Amino acid sequence: MANSRWKKLLQAPRRTRQPGFRRRGIYLLPNLLTTGALFAGFYTIVAAIDGSFEAAALATLAAMVLDFADGRVARYTHTESEFGAEYDSLSDMVSFGVAPGLMAFMYGVSNLGQLGWVVTFIYVACTALRLARFNTGAPSEYFTGLASPAGAGLVASSVWLLNGLSGPGPSESVLIGILLAIVVLLSGFLMVSNITYISPKAVKLGGRVPFTVLVGAALIFAVVLLDPPSVLLAIFAAYAASGPVQFMLSRRGGIAALREEEAEACDDSGERAGKKGQEEDPQVDSFSVEGVEGTVDAEEFAETSKTSKNDSQPGEEK
Repeated sequence: MANSRWKKLLQAPRRTRQPGFRRRGIYLLPNLLTTGALFAGFYTIVAAIDGSFEAAALATLAAMVLDFADGRVARYTHTESEFGAEYDSLSDMVSFGVAPGLMAFMYGVSNLGQLGWVVTFIYVACTALRLARFNTGAPSEYFTGLASPAGAGLVASSVWLLNGLSGPGPSESVLIGILLAIVVLLSGFLMVSNITYISPKAVKLGGRVPFTVLVGAALIFAVVLLDPPSVLLAIFAAYAASGPVQFMLSRRGGIAALREEEAEACDDSGERAGKKGQEEDPQVDSFSVEGVEGTVDAEEFAETSKTSKNDSQPGEEK
């Protein structure tokens, strides 16, 4: 009985895979970097609750580096996937939305009471809206609104600097809470604005560059190491302000160009009106003379008539 059962099993037809069916897998390297960014965001939350705000700020900066690296690695190794894009978006929501908002709230925004958690929620909601708009938009070399990592870097560097000035641990100053709340709100509103920012994707790292570029990069690292929180805050603040400044300059240039076009249009319309008036009233400037082809100007006809009159009466002239 046992042998016959085994014979039936061996003679049974094997299951064939359906056409188009294949096992799904994920690319390891870029998703591993995304997992590292997610862990850095989680550690930011833990460190902020524990009161270690310097470690929380450093973890946020580490998440920024890993988030930048996973996209670059995916593009260079041709391992981009829909799963990786969705996973990266969820990681960004934790690392650059919830974690920085909670860090700012735990440090000083909580001193504002109910207004504090409202401000924090606005920042988290703006981050979610910014990521949703980025996922549904067309890829471009420019960002519409401040990127969520840059907004998180602005908040994290502000907390890091204030923590160094006022001492370790959460601040009990209402003034610091107000200043930090303003930074959080500005970061959130810039993320959902329609102001364009230069994307890091426009920076080509694979090509050749002059030797001075490498020297400049070394100098930047040296300056950052002098006073990391102050220098990083200045860098993030300059990048956040570059969008509104560029918007105002382009708007001013557009208004000036529009005024020039209006002035040129007025000059053209005036010239056309003058030409049209001359064509509609030919008796004022010129008239036709019978027996002569074409038209004769009125002044020329008057001079001709005067000359012919003088020729016909020579005695009167004497």
